[in-house]
Amino acid sequence: MSLHISRSTGESIQISDDIKVTVTSIGGGQVKLAISAPNDVKVYREEIYLRIEAGKAKEALGEH
Repeated sequence: MSLHISRSTGESIQISDDIKVTVTSIGGGQVKLAISAPNDVKVYREEIYLRIEAGKAKEALGEH
C-alpha cells in the first residue's frame, strides 16, 4: 500500500497513536522532517536500513 500526501512546512502526518512526522523545512531540493516516535521504534534513513539488512543477511549465511 502506498499513500501520497501533500504537506507544507509545519504540517504533520500522524501514524497510529504514537508516531508523528512533521515537515520542518522545504528548499534546495530537500525536505526536512521531524519524526516523533517512542524509543522502542527504530527510525532509519532508507540507505542505512538497507545496509543493516544486508549485514543481517550476511550473518545468516555465515559471511563476514
